[in-house]
Amino acid sequence: MPHAQFDPTARQALAIVAVEAKTRKDLTWQQIADAAGLSVAFVTAAVLGQHALPAGAAKAVAELLGLDDDAAMLLQTIPTRGSIAGAVPTDPTIYRFYEILQVYGTTLKALVHEQFGDGIISAINFRLDVRKVADPEGGERAVITLDGKYLPTKPF
Repeated sequence: MPHAQFDPTARQALAIVAVEAKTRKDLTWQQIADAAGLSVAFVTAAVLGQHALPAGAAKAVAELLGLDDDAAMLLQTIPTRGSIAGAVPTDPTIYRFYEILQVYGTTLKALVHEQFGDGIISAINFRLDVRKVADPEGGERAVITLDGKYLPTKPF
C-alpha cells in the first residue's frame, strides 16, 4: 500500500544520510541507479527526497548504501516534493536553472502553446537526461533533455 509523507523532514534527513553513504562508499549516482534498475535521474531524485522508489529498488539502494530497513521503507514513501526553499536559489548550479527560466521561461511557454495549444508539460509523466558532450570550440557542454508528456487543458 502506498504511503505519503506530509512533512519533508524525514526524507531530507534520509537524503543527508544517503549522500554521506554514497560519498563514503565512493559510489556514483549511476552505480546507485544500476542497483535500483531505474534511470539515473529518477533514482537520484528519489534518493534526494523527490520521488518514491518501488520496493525492490528501495531495498537495493538501501543495501548498496548500507542503510537499514527503515530507510528502505522511507525511500518507498511518496514525498512532499519541492527541494528549493525560498524565492531565489543561492546554489550557483541551481541558480543557473532559475536564471534560464527567468530568461527563457516566457519563450518556452510561447513555443509550447504555439505548437501544442493550451496545456502543460507533465513533471509526472516525465524523463530527464543529462549528458556531457565535447564543445567544438573547446571544453565541454551540458546537454539536458526535459521530456514530459503534454497534457491539454480540458474545458469543463
